[in-house]
Amino acid sequence: MITAFLLRSLDRRISIAVALLLAAAILVPVLNLATGPTHPLHVPTYIMALFGKYLTYALLALALDLVWGFCGILSLGHGAFFALGGYAMGMYLMRQIGSRGVYGDPILPDFMVFLNWKELPWFWHGFDQFWFAALMVLLVPGLLAFIFGWFAFRSRVNGVYLSIITQAMTYALLLAFFRNDMGFGGNNGMTDFKDILGFNIQADGTRASLFAATAIFLALSLTIASAIVRSKFGQVLVGVRDAESRTRFLGYRVEHFKLFTFVVSAMMAGIAGALYVPQVGIINPGEFAPANSIEVVIWTAVGGRGTLIGPIIGAILVNGGKTIFTGLFPEIWLFALGGLFVAVTLFLPKGVVGTISHYLGSRKAVTKAAPPPAQEDGIEPKIQAAE
Repeated sequence: MITAFLLRSLDRRISIAVALLLAAAILVPVLNLATGPTHPLHVPTYIMALFGKYLTYALLALALDLVWGFCGILSLGHGAFFALGGYAMGMYLMRQIGSRGVYGDPILPDFMVFLNWKELPWFWHGFDQFWFAALMVLLVPGLLAFIFGWFAFRSRVNGVYLSIITQAMTYALLLAFFRNDMGFGGNNGMTDFKDILGFNIQADGTRASLFAATAIFLALSLTIASAIVRSKFGQVLVGVRDAESRTRFLGYRVEHFKLFTFVVSAMMAGIAGALYVPQVGIINPGEFAPANSIEVVIWTAVGGRGTLIGPIIGAILVNGGKTIFTGLFPEIWLFALGGLFVAVTLFLPKGVVGTISHYLGSRKAVTKAAPPPAQEDGIEPKIQAAE
């Protein structure tokens, strides 16, 4: 039943995007592992890891688009959900180091030994098991989103006020995680990971598996998001976005629709963070920085909010450009990023994908409205009748 519900949500564009992601999940690891460095089709490990990171950003942008593009909630705090998922995975990876750390303690991570912690904090227990860490990747961001959304949406906080308090939440978490006594590594965070599920995290096979897992989760999340927005529930979400008061007047509990979507979106962001950490090898409080959440908004706007596919493309394009231009022009990259957002807002308000879709839709409408050309078989009888 669930499978049929998801399959019914796949239109042509979503199906193509899912197929491309699944193909990448197979093809890229094969080209990395089965071809030598001299092969013309070889994909270097560092390139694969880089694009794996881009795909985690794409999943984060998709999560934001679900609430911003279809529910009208401009969240400037999705970086917090991303970072919480990352910290949950980081805690699992730290527990896997064991006695191979710098200080050789089989239980305590190195930063706890350095700070003279005597025993493992209670909230670290269970993170030596992957299933528990995976559960926390979903539960911690989802629970925070539920508590935050429950109070915010019931109080009917909307618009710029909601955006401000989401950013305030992110900044509060940034300050909290910077503290050494929080038990999360302070400003240095967590790094020096060794294994994941018993496999060397630096091995090419593990890196390939992480890339494949990221592409598969992005495809699955895209399918789920499409199923949500193309259902009757999704139609109500659009109503909430475009006319919240009217939707409320029709009898819908608007806060329930917002809360459900917000929690699902936070869980997606948490998964993105969990896939990000083992591929980049570090997680620290800098991931909570409000600027990171604002960047996610830029990715979504550039690609086209309310399109699902657009934020994925926007995240890959902007971060690809960031990788290139920060090497060439590091001093002006932030100005270029701000200028890009202003230019998109002024000249491409629907984003790249939204603008292309609108253009193609307009051409199709004009083609359908144009009268068919006259046929000779239809003209000759009229001429003969006139004669």
